Amino acid sequence: MARPDWNEDPYTRRAQREGYLARSAYKLIEIDEKKRLLRTGASALDLGCAPGAWLQVAGRLVGPKGKVVGIDLQPVRARFGANVRTIVGDIDETPGAALLAELHALGAPEGALFDCVLSDMAPSTGGGGGGSADHFRSVHLCERVLDLLPGLLRPGGNLAMKVFEGEAYPDLLARTAGLFEKARGFKPKASRGASREMYIVAHTYRPPSA
Repeated sequence: MARPDWNEDPYTRRAQREGYLARSAYKLIEIDEKKRLLRTGASALDLGCAPGAWLQVAGRLVGPKGKVVGIDLQPVRARFGANVRTIVGDIDETPGAALLAELHALGAPEGALFDCVLSDMAPSTGGGGGGSADHFRSVHLCERVLDLLPGLLRPGGNLAMKVFEGEAYPDLLARTAGLFEKARGFKPKASRGASREMYIVAHTYRPPSA
């Protein structure tokens, strides 16, 4: 069977027309419209931010007084507003202090944490991320995100992270729900039909007791 031509995808064409770096912009747009993650003046951390579409959306949603920091293994070449900064790094190796330093460089007071953590990270896949190995690798990435939260996300903050559905998904959702007042799975319309991707969207972070 011939592979589909992604250029015929309506979200790809729309992204090209509206100036977004990738069709994934519309996933975050819909998540925020439905789940209200970001507010004007808020700060956001985008994990796995390349090519930068979520940075574009988050930067617009928080406005010029908000702050957005992104990190990715690959450098992000696009230009953003003055309220967005990016660094190159691996979340398994980059200390949280380095991410907070970027937040403070944008003008946040010392000691401030992020209001929202976003992750559109996914393991390298051959297509829609439908295999069992892809599922477990994506769960590992999400577990790492949850591990990072105590030093990065303020109490009461919000989270959205991508995972491929599979047998470990219920346990991941349950762990997330134990850290937030509310956590639900959500699949945006912009997700490809063949993909098993799901976004866990959580509100009101409750850091684990020391």
